[in-house]
Amino acid sequence: MKKEEVPQDGENMHQGTFKQLFYAVDDSGKYTTATSVGWEPENIAMSQAWEEINEKVEQTRAAVLAGKLSPIAYYMEKSLLTLPQLAGYVGKWQWQVKRHMKPDVFQHLSEDLLQRYASTFNITVAQLKQVQ
Repeated sequence: MKKEEVPQDGENMHQGTFKQLFYAVDDSGKYTTATSVGWEPENIAMSQAWEEINEKVEQTRAAVLAGKLSPIAYYMEKSLLTLPQLAGYVGKWQWQVKRHMKPDVFQHLSEDLLQRYASTFNITVAQLKQVQ
């Protein structure tokens, strides 16, 4: 691809503020680098992926508000963490974290453990206890 042909579709999610580095051929036929703000197929795929993620976060939020899950499940989804990742960050087994996602168990977690969860999600314990 010639340097002038590097796609510059500024209709991406970052409004052209995020740039990627591509290799392209310059006028003399040598490889060089060129920045791109995105291209349509990539922007469509990224948009669809984020829609799916946002839908899953909203479903988890609704489950928390309905009392079916604890806020840990919501913040795990919102932070794009998996169960094994979250378990590793808080220093617990996966089955323990899964258990902490039950509202009645969550209510009895120690302040130290809540603080570890809050720190992992980069929020306060008060924010962890309430999902808006």
